[in-house]
Formats: sequence, structure tokens, C-alpha cells
Amino acid sequence: MRNGRLLLSFLFISLISFFCTSKLVLADPVLVGYWGYNEYLDLYPEEKALTNTLKETVRGEPVPLAIKQTKPIKISFVYPGEQSSDYWQRNIVALESRLKALNIQYELTPVSTRLNVDFKEQSRSLHKAIEQKSDYLIFTLNTTRHRKFIEHVLQNPETKIILQNITTPVKAWHGSQPLLYVGFDHVIGTKLLANYFQHRFPEHANYGMLYYSYGYLSTARGDVFVQSMDSDKYTLTSSFYTEATEESAYAATQDILKDNPDIDFIYSSSTDIALGAIDAINDNKNTKTVINGWGGGSLELKAIENGELDVTVMRMTDDTGIAMAEAIKLDLENKPVATVYSGEFELVTSDTSEETLNTLKQRAFRYSGVEH
Repeated sequence: MRNGRLLLSFLFISLISFFCTSKLVLADPVLVGYWGYNEYLDLYPEEKALTNTLKETVRGEPVPLAIKQTKPIKISFVYPGEQSSDYWQRNIVALESRLKALNIQYELTPVSTRLNVDFKEQSRSLHKAIEQKSDYLIFTLNTTRHRKFIEHVLQNPETKIILQNITTPVKAWHGSQPLLYVGFDHVIGTKLLANYFQHRFPEHANYGMLYYSYGYLSTARGDVFVQSMDSDKYTLTSSFYTEATEESAYAATQDILKDNPDIDFIYSSSTDIALGAIDAINDNKNTKTVINGWGGGSLELKAIENGELDVTVMRMTDDTGIAMAEAIKLDLENKPVATVYSGEFELVTSDTSEETLNTLKQRAFRYSGVEH
């Protein structure tokens, strides 16, 4: 009954016509219609040079805007903040802190929504940004609906769009790309985790998959992981699309453990999913199954320190807020802006020393604060 209610709830809330919770999901592991991050940079050397320059700028100290503004710029930031991960909140802090350090006058309108649920709210916010003639709109891309929103904005030359949490340019938009794709490349991060599990279980392992909700993130973080694991050595015993919430991940993990209580590890596609899986593991008094995080925010790092989480791929989180501010500065100065930027990762495990972890926190949260 509980799984039935979960499925019906998800179908109703997300309004997606696909089945969204299933045993053994079979999905195309290729990001169809997108250039891979490194693929794009290798294909366009001039873009690679711009991206490398932006990386150096992000690492460096802020250099104030070289022109005089006649009025503050308007920035609309529509983001999926209704989740346990602190990535988006930190992003805003880092963005504003860097804008101030660059002496850029701005007015920021943030709108927090649920990624694959609040489509009407997202639509209203996007249209409002256009009506108010926002200079910059920061949004994300995970579903077909998001893509339609973005294509509508791309047709409006007065508002420039920055796509957050995606670093793979859309092939169909060639010639009319957003100002910037910015985030931490999901494929790079996922392959770091795949490499960890291959070393952790060198001979063989059975594992379960907890996908994000149906869309781009599930393909980039979930299917890429499955594709990266040798199917002759690593057996995917069961997989579920979740609602990208702790509750849905908890229910799915309970089902995985019921069918295979001795499973070696369960791959989690996000912070909320990892936290739900941890709760289910604890409730089953399971001390064998390995759980990963994805992103390395405050809650994940605390779980690692408490011995509840085994590994995560930690984003140097503030990089992307800084990169967006620097891209806006370049645009205001009429200088070329890199099309794509990915921040840096570090693999953190239960064996990472306290000293190393504190150093990584200082680096990752240099604007948003270690104790945020």
C-alpha cells in the first residue's frame, strides 16, 4: 500500500506521463542531444581557452568592475531550494558576496521552488522576469518543461540566461546558447564515485540504484554510473526512480533491502536520497551496505563524520556562485564569456582525515561559510 501511495502521489504531483517508480529501470545511458563537458571543450578550442581563463578568475581574488554602471542590474534567480542539500542557498550567498566584491550594483530576486513539482510557480517566475526586463535570469534544466521555458527566454534578447547545475550544452541551441552553463559536471562526479566503488569492491558486488526523479539528472548521475560499472562484475539487482526526497528514498531503500538484505552498496543520486537511504539502513540495523552521497554539502559531511555515510563526491560549492558573478562582470564589460564552466570536485570518504576535511571545507565554502 505504501509503495502504491508513493507512485500515485508522484504521478499526481509531477504531472509526468512516464512511470516513475519501478523495479529495474532500463534507461538510455547516453545524454542524447547534449555535448559532454570535455567533448564540447575539445571540439571548440576557443571555448576551452575561455573556460580555463574563467577557472583562473574563480580561483583568484576579485578585481572590481572596470566600467561605471548607470543603474543596478536586475537578476532573477529561480532555483530548487526546497531540499535538504544546502547547495542552492550557498550558491546565492557566494553569488552576492562576489558581486559585492566586484563592486557590481544589482537587485536580486530569488524564487525557491521544488525542482520537478512547482511548474506553475516556475513558469510565473520566468514570465515575470521577462516582464520586469531582468537583465539576467538564473535557472536550471532537468525536464522537457524546463527546456520549453528556457527556449522561450532565449527568444528574448533583453534577458540573458544562466543555466545552473548543468554543464553539457544543448546541441539544438547551437548558435543561440545561454550566456553560461555552470555547475559541477554530473558525469565527472559520477565517474569519480564509480571509480571509488570499483576499488572498494574489486572482485564483485551487488548494488541497488536510487535515481533522482525522471529527467536529466537521473540520466547524468544514475545511468552514467550504471554504464561505468562492468556488468560482468557488478550486478544491478534493483533500481527506483524517486521523488528526489528523503521519504521516497527511504521507501525505495526499504524495498531494496527487503529483496536483498545482503546487498553490498546502494548508489544515491543526491543528498536527500542519501539521507533517506541512511535512515532505512539504520532502521534495518544494517551495518554492511555502503551508501554514498552526491555533492558533499554540510549534511553529507556531517553524516560522514558520524560514520553514517561512506563516501561522497564533494563540490567546491562556492565556485559556481563566483563563476556566475564573474561571467556577469565580463558581460557588463562587453568581454567574451565562456559558454560552459564546471567547478572542481574532491572525493571524501570515511577515511578522510579531520585536518583534510577542514581544509576542503574552507576551500569549498570560502564565501558561504563553513558553519552555514
